[in-house]
Amino acid sequence: MHRVSRADELAAQRAAHAAGIAPEIVHAEPGALVMRFVEGRTLAAADLRDPVLLARVATLLRRCHAEVARHLAGAAPEFQPFTLFRHYDRLLREARSPHADALDELAALAGRLAVAVGAQPVAFCHNDLLPANLIDDGARLWLLDWEYAGLNAPLFDAANLATNAGLDPAAEDELLRRVLDAAPGAAAAPAWLAMRCVSLLRETMWGMVAQATSPLALDYAAYVAEQLARLAAARARWQG
Repeated sequence: MHRVSRADELAAQRAAHAAGIAPEIVHAEPGALVMRFVEGRTLAAADLRDPVLLARVATLLRRCHAEVARHLAGAAPEFQPFTLFRHYDRLLREARSPHADALDELAALAGRLAVAVGAQPVAFCHNDLLPANLIDDGARLWLLDWEYAGLNAPLFDAANLATNAGLDPAAEDELLRRVLDAAPGAAAAPAWLAMRCVSLLRETMWGMVAQATSPLALDYAAYVAEQLARLAAARARWQG
């Protein structure tokens, strides 16, 4: 449904463990993945607003982008947001999603964002940087949940972290400096503002698909409403 390959997820986390940024996998079989327990604190969005902790997370991301692919046993999978948007669009139309009336507008938005983002350098990215996927054991940070990992623009990883953590523009600028060696003022660049929208469009459409197809008794409608509001604010910042 979400184009997740468990084989790729397993390979990615094993490579990330070899790079020193993810827990060791101690057992894997169809339907189950067991990793070594990490005694630590799961991060929340508010934690990422601490400049010291944000700097540590930025260092972790640099290591992900530079080192994980070196430890992959085979070819690296790809994560292409705009291809994923077309996949989600088709699923939502077939499922007669309650959000079907919004799909034409979202598809047009995706097209404009693709142009605004333009060609970006590619590296091995995590692609699902929710604060809760980070654990601080007091000495080091660990990154969990590698199911969407693959080749993508590091700018997407930075945008994903920034939007999920609700960073302000000054913190975004510092994140971009530390992750991408960006110059001061990068948080006002059109490509960055557009990529923030790409990240939020992914979260929005992921929620729409989950709402239409998931058997879990979770309030996906509320999640989608929240993401649509965040996407609208990000669009206003980008287009303003």
